[in-house]
Amino acid sequence: MTADTRDLLIGRRSVTGAALLGSAALVLGGGSRRAFAAARSGPAPSAGGGAVLALPAPTGRHPVGRRAVYLVDGSRRDPWDPAVPVRELMLTFFYPARDVAGLAPAPQLPPLAAEVFGLVAPHGPLRLPAGGVDWGATLSHAFPGAAALPGRRPVLVHSPGGGDPRGLGTSLAEELASRGAVVVSVDHPGDAAAVEFPGTTAFRGAPVRATVFRGDPRDAPDLARTMVDARVADLRFVLDRLGRPAELPLPPGLSETLDLRRLGVYGHSAGGSAVTELLHEDRRVRAGINLEGYLDLPPLEPGGSPEPLPVLRAGVDRPLLLLGTERFDRAAELNRSWAVLAARSPRWVRTARLAGAAHWAVTDLAAMLPRLQAAGLVTAADRTAVIGPAAPAVSVPRVRRTVREFFARHLPSR
Repeated sequence: MTADTRDLLIGRRSVTGAALLGSAALVLGGGSRRAFAAARSGPAPSAGGGAVLALPAPTGRHPVGRRAVYLVDGSRRDPWDPAVPVRELMLTFFYPARDVAGLAPAPQLPPLAAEVFGLVAPHGPLRLPAGGVDWGATLSHAFPGAAALPGRRPVLVHSPGGGDPRGLGTSLAEELASRGAVVVSVDHPGDAAAVEFPGTTAFRGAPVRATVFRGDPRDAPDLARTMVDARVADLRFVLDRLGRPAELPLPPGLSETLDLRRLGVYGHSAGGSAVTELLHEDRRVRAGINLEGYLDLPPLEPGGSPEPLPVLRAGVDRPLLLLGTERFDRAAELNRSWAVLAARSPRWVRTARLAGAAHWAVTDLAAMLPRLQAAGLVTAADRTAVIGPAAPAVSVPRVRRTVREFFARHLPSR
């Protein structure tokens, strides 16, 4: 990155995340490497023969509850399928729970979505194996049915990467919830690898919807435009519904905890693009984190110029962290737009890079791919290309700390 972006390398001894982000009252205490001990060993076999992966545990003092929520926006047609007359969304709420005794943890991905993900993911940029993994057996550390812990909580809305299911952001969402936030993770159907709905409808004959993408949507300009526009509209609809929490099918006590005066957003890749544009368009958002998302759209014609998102023309007037990785293979494209936004919003924008990390190191793959490598299911080269060489015991706490300290500083308790 150029000097204009005020770049900071997180992970080198000379500079730390705390120096950039400060600290405040949203989070309590520090992380623990004990949560990552399991990442040093290979995955265990499942009863069905596939390897079973594990996610690092959250390090906060609160147990985590979880609730999947189905929403329908009747004012929009689906942007990917003209046969679908409405826009359907699936969300997961992660929240501090009062008690989880007697409850069982939810899987990282619901069963049918996990099955489709296992078929789709090997053909995309994640370099995942075509077999040998039981994707439905990975458990989260969050418990459906748990009552919410009373209090007033900041709300963080999460948008995953292009083509990724929201479940790949489980570990970070659980960490933030264990530290006192309510996280709302949003799937974008037609975009996400696999989205599982509660059932079928007259216009959707299957309970699971797979992605329309084949390869990187950044390489298909029309798809890239539809993707970003759809995501921003999805997120604005979610904010509208969060403003009426009593109308949502939430677990006991959760609607009363939502403090929308402390509303933050974060997103990875295409999700980072969308939340940055949302910060520009929607005054309800107080702070945001863009996890390596472009701020322009690819040119429609070969040799043409990229089209800046509206946020890039206007700048931002609320806190925004642009958090990238040291080994992103398309960094030159990314840096071009990031430098412009930082120059136009010098008071509000800060950038940082994660040392030893690649593009998906901010997702659950940071913990999962090393275990697949240990089992001989992915190569060292593929693991390095996707998440970088950093060990999960280093990279996962680094990402967690950076994200939670940023929101602690900019969404403090009142």
